[in-house]
Amino acid sequence: MIRLARFGAKKKPSYRVVVIDKERARDSRSVEVVGFYNPISQPPVVSLKHERIDYWLKSGAQPSDTVTRLLKNNPAPAPVPA
Repeated sequence: MIRLARFGAKKKPSYRVVVIDKERARDSRSVEVVGFYNPISQPPVVSLKHERIDYWLKSGAQPSDTVTRLLKNNPAPAPVPA
């Protein structure tokens, strides 16, 4: 599953976008970190490794609702023609 893991100080959350087993706790050890999300900054900062996310989606990982929204609002940049 691809979902958010909460990090940061009290009342100042930041999140890592992680690939993790569905049965594990929210902040437990993940398989891979594939991005981060900081909703507190203005504007909110989202950084995603689209290549790795595509790999995990093709391998059968299911994104959470929030990660699906982040992917939809932050599409991968178009490749530059040579």
